[in-house]
Amino acid sequence: MTDEVHPLDGNAAAGPLSRLFTSDVSGAVVVCGGCGREGAIATLALYGRDTGLVLRCPTCGTVNLRVLDTGPTIHLDLRGSVRMSVRLALD
Repeated sequence: MTDEVHPLDGNAAAGPLSRLFTSDVSGAVVVCGGCGREGAIATLALYGRDTGLVLRCPTCGTVNLRVLDTGPTIHLDLRGSVRMSVRLALD
């Protein structure tokens, strides 16, 4: 038996993040604060479920985003990221 944890891809965070953002942010680009990798949230490694999510850089393992959903409050921690860019749909 192994203790390995197999993360999901960041696409699985789209539902929980939809409570916070009005558009789908799985395609938003995050620049990793650890290694400078630039990629969509969908390409990050997702750990956790339900109330607590941790999204890590697939290259260096730095935690890029943390989301804690307590119900009435959502806490978003981006301290492992240099920048997050969200492309808005044009009307």
